[in-house]
Amino acid sequence: MKKRIADEVEFELSSGNVFADLGLPGADKLQIKSGLVGEIRHAMRKLELTQDEAAQRMGIAQPKVSGMLRGDFSGLSERKLMDCLNRLGYDIEIRVRPSADAIGHLKLAVA
Repeated sequence: MKKRIADEVEFELSSGNVFADLGLPGADKLQIKSGLVGEIRHAMRKLELTQDEAAQRMGIAQPKVSGMLRGDFSGLSERKLMDCLNRLGYDIEIRVRPSADAIGHLKLAVA
């Protein structure tokens, strides 16, 4: 990360992945999960669903919904989160393409 100084305060620019910036293992997957949960939260608001109603539609227990909305993704795979979005009326499209780098990257794009 690049260091900058503004108003005599030194700071580092983000890489765009806060989980990687914090040095957490599995940062790419955490960023994907976080983005998917953000869309689930958005869908729940748009559909005006309570946690109980959302849990029923998504096929998971209400405590899992509560934990998910608080950032606890344990026990929820990316696939399960995508399934939850499908059940809330979202289409999921996965696109695979060659990377310019030696090792590719995971990226979530929301329309």
